[in-house]
Amino acid sequence: MASIFSRIVAGEIPCYRVAETEHCLAFLDVNPVVRGHVLCIPKKEVDYIFDLDDDLYTELHFFARRVARGLKKVCPCIKIGEAVVGIDVPHTHIHLMPLNKPGDLNFSHHIEMSPDEMKNLADQIAAAIE
Repeated sequence: MASIFSRIVAGEIPCYRVAETEHCLAFLDVNPVVRGHVLCIPKKEVDYIFDLDDDLYTELHFFARRVARGLKKVCPCIKIGEAVVGIDVPHTHIHLMPLNKPGDLNFSHHIEMSPDEMKNLADQIAAAIE
């Protein structure tokens, strides 16, 4: 069965899209840890990041860097944190999160945002990505 991320790529499930290339997609996490929590995924469903072929692995990381730079312009922070956990969804994904203190990268804590807040934020991030 296709992962939830593959269903997003296929357009079966909506997302708050912030960037897209031929092989990668970035969208807001619907269960964010912090405001601006973005997921970067390869469109090809591969469960484990270290199983990606070299070209896609490299492309995904360059894509995430580009998204992180735009994200930092919209969500004031000290740094954009990056995490790869890969346990919750069997589809490679990189978490990008604005960080202002060490506890901001705590997956046991989540914030709530309205659909309007999510859409507005996604639009702002998309516009800031070069």
